[in-house]
Amino acid sequence: MKNVLFIATGGTIASTPGEEGMAPTLEARDLVAAAPGIGKLCRIHTRMLMNIDSSNMQPEDWARIADCVFGELRNYDGFVVAHGTDTMAYTASALSFMLADLDRPVVLTGSQLSISADGNDAVRNVLDACAVAAADDLRGVFLVFGGKIILGCRACKVHTRDFQGFASLNRPYVGTLFDGKVRLSCPPPAGTGAPPPSLERRFSPEAALIKLYPGCHPRLLEDLADKGYRALIVEGFGSGGVPFLGRNLLPALESLLARGMAVIFTTQCREGGVNLETYEVGQKALKLGGISAGDMTIEAIVTKAMWGLGRVTSAPELAEIFAVNYRGEISRGD
Repeated sequence: MKNVLFIATGGTIASTPGEEGMAPTLEARDLVAAAPGIGKLCRIHTRMLMNIDSSNMQPEDWARIADCVFGELRNYDGFVVAHGTDTMAYTASALSFMLADLDRPVVLTGSQLSISADGNDAVRNVLDACAVAAADDLRGVFLVFGGKIILGCRACKVHTRDFQGFASLNRPYVGTLFDGKVRLSCPPPAGTGAPPPSLERRFSPEAALIKLYPGCHPRLLEDLADKGYRALIVEGFGSGGVPFLGRNLLPALESLLARGMAVIFTTQCREGGVNLETYEVGQKALKLGGISAGDMTIEAIVTKAMWGLGRVTSAPELAEIFAVNYRGEISRGD
């Protein structure tokens, strides 16, 4: 039977009512005790790493989780990270980049209702996550929720309350679970086992994100470089359109690029990805020298940018990182 380390970080799954609303108070051992049947899936061990609402999760906390997993790789066959749903997709993506060449599964899960609430989805998600963490044929970072197995860097929260709160964007689900049985349908490549797993934990939060809207003023962009940002992610319209009539954003973006900032273009649409070559409003932006994010999720774009900025110092170097498919986060280069 596999040895699985259950790492608790807080979130709704661990929350109880308080004077100012729900807040995480339950510990790792409480979550495991509330999910009878784990012992039939694996030998479970617990670690209480932090107890926070995931809206408070920071890149430094991603590093703490990655450190915990990497430090215990040789002691456990798999890992479950209990996490709040609000930023779980960001953490799953961040861990995907930080934990390279994994030879065992790291599984994030959470719930829309506390594990102490009647009719909760937490117990099922915990059991499912443990089943995936104990699976023989999976290596890498995954998010398990609502009976679905999602590649960590392709996950996105799509509903605030529904028990099917997460989706796999621009990639089929890795698999599903039924009565605790793992059924794989589109697993990632298993890898060769070489090189050995490594930890790449350097992150820089000096990346800004802006969502364009009709009437968006260039002033929003003009002083980003002065505030210490080194990369800007632009959520454009449709296939990645950036307005150049009326409130023309192109001169402000050109100025940022001239000052050495990296500008990464993506789309506000969840599915399909960005294609700056289709329309004039995209081609004009592309000609400035920006980076196309392809069909990556916004969570993967943000975390890949922060991870990349922790490794390189220039916009061209970050562009080279975005051209590589490291963990299945982008379709090109597969």
